Amino acid sequence: MSSTTFSFVADIGTRDPERIEPILVDFIGVDGILRTDYGFRVRSTLEGPNARELNRKLLSLLRRVEQTATLEAEWTNNGTTERFVDYEPSGCRVAVKGAWHSRR
Repeated sequence: MSSTTFSFVADIGTRDPERIEPILVDFIGVDGILRTDYGFRVRSTLEGPNARELNRKLLSLLRRVEQTATLEAEWTNNGTTERFVDYEPSGCRVAVKGAWHSRR
């Protein structure tokens, strides 16, 4: 299985940031994690087979710790951005260089 590099931006909603933060650090590293009023905003570069699988893996890890954790993520590769809300895809668009989108 080949690996692809994705730019990743996400808002993570949580009621228990102390339990979620170690999961994020293990998954993406310490750089790019910002605590917010609702949980976290993260920005990183990750490698994986595809955006859907990386998104599924991250949300599954989060939900093992907190069932109510939410994930709104954008995965960009090769000029295309795929957006997910929790496990569900919510669109695909041409990437805007340097843009950092969020619903919050």
